Amino acid sequence: MSPLHQRSHRANHVDDLNVNPLYAHSTNVPRHRLPENPMAPDTALAVIRDELILDGNARQNLATFCTTWMEPQAGQLIADCLAKNMIDKDEYPQTAELERRCVNIIAHLWHATDPEATGCSTTGSSEAVMLGGMALKWRWRARRREAGLPIDRPNLVMGTNVHVCWQKFCRYWDVEPRLVPMTREHMSLDGPRVVAQCDENTIGVIAVLGSTEDGRYDPVADIAADLDRLADERGVDVPLHIDAASGGFVAPFLQPHLVWDFQLPRVQSINVSGHKYGLVYPGVGWVIWREAAALPEDLVFRCNVLGGDMATFSLNFSRPGAQVAAQYYNFLRLGFEGYRRLLQTCQDVAVYLSGELGKMEQFELLSDGSDLPVFAFTLQPDITNFTVFDLSDRLRQNGWQVPAYTLPPDLEHLAIMRIVVRPGLSMDLASMLVADIRRHVDHLVVTPQPENAPAHHAAHAFHH
Repeated sequence: MSPLHQRSHRANHVDDLNVNPLYAHSTNVPRHRLPENPMAPDTALAVIRDELILDGNARQNLATFCTTWMEPQAGQLIADCLAKNMIDKDEYPQTAELERRCVNIIAHLWHATDPEATGCSTTGSSEAVMLGGMALKWRWRARRREAGLPIDRPNLVMGTNVHVCWQKFCRYWDVEPRLVPMTREHMSLDGPRVVAQCDENTIGVIAVLGSTEDGRYDPVADIAADLDRLADERGVDVPLHIDAASGGFVAPFLQPHLVWDFQLPRVQSINVSGHKYGLVYPGVGWVIWREAAALPEDLVFRCNVLGGDMATFSLNFSRPGAQVAAQYYNFLRLGFEGYRRLLQTCQDVAVYLSGELGKMEQFELLSDGSDLPVFAFTLQPDITNFTVFDLSDRLRQNGWQVPAYTLPPDLEHLAIMRIVVRPGLSMDLASMLVADIRRHVDHLVVTPQPENAPAHHAAHAFHH
């Protein structure tokens, strides 16, 4: 064997040289079928990590409401609990106990009066919404049957500012969605327009405590008062469900005097996302009912397939217990004051950012971050040289992910941008964002728009 051949032969045995074969071979890793053979665990890890470096930087993601950072101790707790199925309460009774404690802590934040709260964890607010909506429909149906009335035309009243999961609920559970349009004058739901849509077939009204579009709160107390008058004057008794996916973990700490929760007798159920301002990694949500009677018993299943007699009300029979443990960690770790400080900092940053952008002649603020630490803005009508989609594209050059999107029907002509402030976006980073926005706006103002430029609308997702 020639020396050259010997060198080539030895180079092909990369394991002998302790070189990761991922970097010593030019062979592509199969992407849409299983590899023929196993690979070393470190190689598989390196393959996936290499791809994931192409993702954006989570700290600069101002589109998502979801938590992108937790303390290392929380990460360790999650790793410890990854194998635990939240549904299997007989096998993991202490995880079930942590869930029960979390339900009671949240219910207490929302002024529930029952000593033992009625509620459960979910995979997120979308599942919690489905459960809350089902309870509304079942209770309405039971009332109608008892009165000998037809049950074939249920409807649900909500604004077009609701999350798409509510329209999914209506389609999946055969409920007519009655959508109250948003306008420039009415960017939130209001009582008179709600009452105009209600009738004897209305299973409930959905009010939003923190719109995903611009961070505003619906005026829940005013809506409840108008529904009270509807019940007194016309005998149409319509319950309220509050979609507090984001605001449920904000209002108790930043707006403690705001009346929106179970202090209002009209409010029957509330959902929240633990993985938003509950500050837990995805995915965990919560739904709480005012009292046990608000959750129809025939929606609760009892089974012993996992050992023991377990009551369950969920759409998923297997879901992680790790995030429930992480939620309880946050409650212990932060306490009321810790949550208040973190969220107040978020709001301070949001108000600073909205204030700085509000000073720029090119922008019009739609909200300012004084409800959720979230705000939205659009271009002034006389700005025709560029769009919010152009600005969003430019900001990605610096790693900033600031979504641009059009609003729902009746406002679909209005394209806006939204900034979500979460823990991790410091005032220092915020000042850098402002500088980048100013620089890119200055560039776009003087740069002619290419003729027949492609529309950007379809290329930008609306991140919830």
